Amino acid sequence: MHGDSRGFVLESRNEREFARLGLDCRFVQDNHSHSRQGTLRGLHYQLDPPQGELCRAITGCVFDVVVDLRKHSPSFGQWTGKILSDEQHEMLWVPPGFAHGFLVLSETADFVYKCTDYYTPASEAVIAWDDPDLGIDWPLQPGIEPVVSDRDRAGVAFRDASCFP
Repeated sequence: MHGDSRGFVLESRNEREFARLGLDCRFVQDNHSHSRQGTLRGLHYQLDPPQGELCRAITGCVFDVVVDLRKHSPSFGQWTGKILSDEQHEMLWVPPGFAHGFLVLSETADFVYKCTDYYTPASEAVIAWDDPDLGIDWPLQPGIEPVVSDRDRAGVAFRDASCFP
């Protein structure tokens, strides 16, 4: 990134650099989500075909979470979270076989993600964002419930979720 008093220029994708980092994939779909503070989206994933997602916040700030759903993985059932913001300009790679969700921390946020495969509604699955077995430490404001869609509110327990081999 190069910045000065005029603003900045950011190289958001460089195929050679991504390949060097082990991210040698083809992106076929870009998604853009605009949400207000306290909105929690997820935990979503797609079974067939699974999608990889390259995520970043282009305005605002989010707490971005991934959960490993690959049964053969030593990190199966574990989660990690990262704050992404328009000030940091960092990205998070969500590999195929992971569930994904985020919580908007700023007044609003524009969140974009590139996908390695097309959205297939019949193949989408949702795990409850507040599943006690996962124990995700969402940075929620005390006494304020997150804004969650009906679909996300109906997410299944992790122990009942369809996972990847």
